[in-house]
Amino acid sequence: MAINQNHTFEELDGVKCCIVEKNASQERVNFLKQLLELNNYIVIVVPSPPPKTATPVAANPNDEIVQTEIIPPTPSTFTIGVTDLSFNPTNAVWGRLLKTPEGDVVTQSYWLQKINHM
Repeated sequence: MAINQNHTFEELDGVKCCIVEKNASQERVNFLKQLLELNNYIVIVVPSPPPKTATPVAANPNDEIVQTEIIPPTPSTFTIGVTDLSFNPTNAVWGRLLKTPEGDVVTQSYWLQKINHM
């Protein structure tokens, strides 16, 4: 169970992980994976599950529901987690616990990729 909504856990590929970010793009995955591995975290990335779809309901109980096979598109977003269950992304950034490849402290702007370098 999470301490708060910013500190959630899930099982990714059979390993319990602290969730860093959900619905991340491939570019974001590449950035965070490099940054977190540089800071000695084991990163696990899995495709985000497809969105849930509602089951069609017949307007009249005598009507039949025609099921059509809908193939969901391949996920283009990912869930990023680390195996260190004490990791909290908010605390890591604001607590100045992460370093950039250049050795500088990761700031909120860097984490959010608003700037490319320090």
